[in-house]
Amino acid sequence: MRWCLILVILYTTQGFAETSLWRISNGANALFIGGTVHVLSKTDYPLPAAFDAAYKKSSKLVFETDIGASQTSAFAQTMSQRMMLTDKQNLKDVLRPDVYAQLEKFGAARGISMVMLEKMRPVMAVMTLTFMELQRLGMANTGVDSYFYQRAQADEKMLGYLESNEQQLDFITNMGKDRENDFVLYSLKDLNNVEDIMQKLKAAWRSGDRDEMAALSLASMRRDFPKIYQQLLVERNQNWLPLIESMLNDPGTEMILVGVLHLVGKEGVLHALREKGYHIEQW
Repeated sequence: MRWCLILVILYTTQGFAETSLWRISNGANALFIGGTVHVLSKTDYPLPAAFDAAYKKSSKLVFETDIGASQTSAFAQTMSQRMMLTDKQNLKDVLRPDVYAQLEKFGAARGISMVMLEKMRPVMAVMTLTFMELQRLGMANTGVDSYFYQRAQADEKMLGYLESNEQQLDFITNMGKDRENDFVLYSLKDLNNVEDIMQKLKAAWRSGDRDEMAALSLASMRRDFPKIYQQLLVERNQNWLPLIESMLNDPGTEMILVGVLHLVGKEGVLHALREKGYHIEQW
């Protein structure tokens, strides 16, 4: 679940404390890449000052996908069609009895009836419970992506996207496929510790500690769900690299904002860019 939430180094500059923001350069051309947390608490604002500084230096904001389009009724309908079970199926039919019982127990402890989840695919049920738990803990407010998307719209900055909403929906829909029971059990285990996990992850994100973020979230996903790790992170990172490189060769300065776990680890975007010879500075 900790990687569903989020469903994440050379020196400081300008006096800012290091955070999850990097300047990538190739000679005279440069852009910024910021690692984001998709949901935050009110107390997480203001964001680290480096984000605001990079935003002001950038003429274009680039996000994983079109946030505005993902909030339309048309997309909600598409998502519902993809994430709900068929008329003849219920959640109880696709999960083992013991797994369903644990899901029901977790919901009951928080006043959530299984009637609400019954027609959802397991991944949708997990995402719904995760968001509701974060709401209960006051940790489901506007995240970094939405915050800057709204600012960029107000400031009439150019917007760009690394993938389509349909592509992102495909990745989400296939999470845990063929291992639904393990996926739900794994998620419930972390849901019971979500407050502690999120606090540690946000502290590591705020300080730009890539090793800590990888240890908190990537190690268990790579070990327990290698297929999801490949589909959700590695393949998307590889798809984004040519797009990011092309931005380094066009006029203007972009600020790219992606989930911070895409930036950490040996298969993350930053490592790949460094291997290609780009200069990377942590702000």
